[in-house]
Amino acid sequence: MFQQFKPALLLFALLTGITGVLYPLVVTGLAQLLFPHQANASLIRDDQGRALGSELIGQAFSDPGYFWGRPSATAPYPYNAAASSGSNLGPANPALADAVRARIQALRAADPGNAAAPPVDLVTASGSGLDPHISPAAARHQIGRVARERNRTREELQQLVDEFTEGRQWLLLGEPRVHVLRLNLELDRRYPRKRIAATAQS
Repeated sequence: MFQQFKPALLLFALLTGITGVLYPLVVTGLAQLLFPHQANASLIRDDQGRALGSELIGQAFSDPGYFWGRPSATAPYPYNAAASSGSNLGPANPALADAVRARIQALRAADPGNAAAPPVDLVTASGSGLDPHISPAAARHQIGRVARERNRTREELQQLVDEFTEGRQWLLLGEPRVHVLRLNLELDRRYPRKRIAATAQS
């Protein structure tokens, strides 16, 4: 009976070594060699090398002196990378309407003079709950508030937003977008106010 099992056991050991040990080592090594930034979480670091966040995961800003990102419905806290998810609320669900109204109220409370309707990505959560980007329209909607809090002109903030507006990937895929964390970091660097404090946004 052992002679019948011997080839199977040898094949099992061989495949385990190839797929469970050799293949992961090769893939990990190639990733570290060819794409070290992406393979190590696409981290954004300061001048001292300290990690401030990831290019792939948003952060929740509620201070009126910063640009706010897209709302996140992950639990138990916003932008939880271990629990990527949307709210799963349908368009007819009253809870969705209540959440949108609350977000609109928060935007208007922080910027009472702005009577324009906020772009949809400022009041609705994404499917992943982790989006690090907002639309250029969402960034422009916040320029007045941030300019007032920073004691800067709207033109200065508009120029900053324009500089950090990314085009479509490969000129074809997706839409123009603004990376919120990178924008806020440059905001602090160019127009110092205080250190970034990422806090939960309602």
